[in-house]
Amino acid sequence: QVRLVESGGGLVQAGGSLRLTCAASGAIFAVRTMAWYRQAPGKQRELVARITSGGSTTYGDSVKGRFTISRDNGRNTGYLQMNSLKPEDTAVYYCNSMVVPHGDYDPSDYWGQGTQVTVSS
Repeated sequence: QVRLVESGGGLVQAGGSLRLTCAASGAIFAVRTMAWYRQAPGKQRELVARITSGGSTTYGDSVKGRFTISRDNGRNTGYLQMNSLKPEDTAVYYCNSMVVPHGDYDPSDYWGQGTQVTVSS
């Protein structure tokens, strides 16, 4: 069974920084894309950032220049460095990954349980 576990959320003042971590564990053959999504109360879940296994990145318009996604392929772990945080960044942040489990040929879509990020003004 493949699991994604996020950590690093919390409460921070506007202008501050947080680093989120997503650790993939279990019977993993390969981790393809890793991504972070967020969902604020009353809003739809939105893409924050995505990184491919080769290191290509994509960012949501609202976080470009402030957030940086990275990964450690050897540890099956992804990171989201969030700088210059704003109150509108407040949301539950979810890790998402396309993972090929051992014994499978195709990747499956996995989600973490989410971690709360709250930015105070």
